[in-house]
Amino acid sequence: MSESDERNALLYLLAGVGIGALIGAAAGMLFAPKAGSETRDELVEKVKELKAKTEQWIAEQRAKKAAVEAAEEVGA
Repeated sequence: MSESDERNALLYLLAGVGIGALIGAAAGMLFAPKAGSETRDELVEKVKELKAKTEQWIAEQRAKKAAVEAAEEVGA
């Protein structure tokens, strides 16, 4: 298995764990003994947090990729 395949496998594993955690958290909130408006507000807040974290992670990955490409360009 090449290094690229291992990275992809790890990425898919982490994505699967993350999605599973989100589904579990959402199910837990939906079945919790709270008022509907409280649950919806909580879900909206969690989605906003997840979106911000995802955008930050994507920006970091793009920066890393740009740094690697710049280093390769200078080294080439």
